[in-house]
Order: sequence, then C-alpha cells, then structure tokens
Amino acid sequence: MERISREQVIYEMNKENKPVLTVESGATVVFETQDCFSGDVQSEKDTVSDIDFSTVNPATGPLYVQGAEPGDTLKVSLNRMKIANKGSVLTAPGLGMLADGIEKEETVMGEVKKEGTLYKGFNIPLTKMVGVIGTAPAGEGVNTGTPHDHGGNLDTTLLTEGATLYLPVNVDGALLAMGDMHSSMGDGEIMGSGLEVAGEVEVTVEVLKDSSLPLPFVETEEVYATLASRETMEEASQVAINNMVDVLRSKTDLTFNQAGMFLSLAGDLKVSQVVNPNKTMRVEVKKEVLHSKK
Repeated sequence: MERISREQVIYEMNKENKPVLTVESGATVVFETQDCFSGDVQSEKDTVSDIDFSTVNPATGPLYVQGAEPGDTLKVSLNRMKIANKGSVLTAPGLGMLADGIEKEETVMGEVKKEGTLYKGFNIPLTKMVGVIGTAPAGEGVNTGTPHDHGGNLDTTLLTEGATLYLPVNVDGALLAMGDMHSSMGDGEIMGSGLEVAGEVEVTVEVLKDSSLPLPFVETEEVYATLASRETMEEASQVAINNMVDVLRSKTDLTFNQAGMFLSLAGDLKVSQVVNPNKTMRVEVKKEVLHSKK
C-alpha cells in the first residue's frame, strides 16, 4: 500500500502543485496528516498568538490519479482513520461565532481515548473525521482553509470512516489532498476549532467517467448528502437544496415540485461549518426512505 508522508503538504489547492505520488484508479493510499496548526500547539501555554498562520491547515499531497480527466468524478472511499492520542481546541478574540464575547486567548488540550475525547472532565463522543479534503480547482488556486465546489475545508462530520466522498476532477490527475483531522467536532464548529489532531487517513480512489452527481457529494451507510460552500449560509443552503432536487429527479420519477415536497417531508438541511471564509451546508436524505418505494 502506498503512503504519503505528513511532511509533504500544500497550503493551497492549485493546478500548478506538483504531485508527490501517482497511482492508478482503484489504488489504496494512506495520507499521513499534521494537525491544522502544523504542530505549533503542544500545550495549553501555546495560544493563537504563537501560531504561524502561513502554515495553518496543511493538506497532505497532492495525489495524481492516472486516467482522471477534467469532467470526471473522483470517488474517494474513506476506509480507515487513525488519530493521535491528544489534541487541542482553542479560541481568541475575533474567532468563531462567539467572537464578540471572547476576552482572552485560551487553549485546552484534550485526551483521545477509545470511549471519546476527554475535555475538561467531560467525555465527548468520538467523531473521527477529516476536515480538509479536495481536488485542485480549474482556475486560480484556493487556500486550504477555504471550501468551495472543489472540496477544501468542508469540516463536515459525515466525512468519517466508511463514508464515500465524490469530488470533481478539474485538472488532469485530480490532485487530491487532505488534512485537518478532528477527534470530536459538532456540526457548525461554533468556536472555530474542533479537537485538532494529527493522524492518518486510508482511502481508495476511483475515477468515474459517467457520473452525473452534483459535487461535492457524500454517501454513508445511512444517508446521501449534497454539500455546498458559499459566502453565506443562505447561499450555501440554496445550492445544496437545488443539488439534492437534481439527485432525486435523477434517481426517481419525481417532478421538480414533487422532489421539493419530498425534501420538505424527508430531507434534513444541516450546518457543516459556519466559521471558515465560506460557510458549508448540507442536505441529507436517508437511504432507507429513498429506497422505500414499492
């Protein structure tokens, strides 16, 4: 199995990035990842002021997938995730959705156990996930902290072990990169930081030539989900909703009106994150409902 070292990182998803590994479609690769602070935070004495923001959100890669051409879809199966046994969550004035109430910087270290993340005496359920994952955009590069249609800093709790993420191929080889893992993070990432950890992600990549899915798109054991990242939550929500209507119409005989009404009954509009330069929203539909028609 091929492996990409956590020392091989980028800070911008860009078509000009040189691939660090080339594989065939169907290959399985392990991405070793740094935490989102590139290791700058090691104790509760390390605060936002100590962070080199030019090295925030390192993404390991990029990976070149042979046969991937613009217009294709890259299927990324998230097989397995391994995370470090400690991490950090931090804040500072001006950060996150509680920015105006924060009077001073603060860092809390969390311990990662099998049963969950230990935070200030609380046991928080594990939501092992990868926050940054994407392909190179067709035009100008996008920093790894910003999500959009190419993926990027999606910070979506669905992106955990067993999930499949479908991403656009905008350039030859796709140039897949990922990082910013969390042991625990709630939908929204309200304060601007999950429990930030280093780790590794084992993925299988496959080039799809005839997929019509609106991208990015997520499939888990339980749900299908459309993801959208835009400047506001309202804009992102509208794109995610429109994309799910397209999915429903392609998979069923529902009309536009009927697909919209189906979402009123069985679709869940959820927040992925509201703290990055673009906000990420998603629409989930349970598989058991979609496939329940007799």
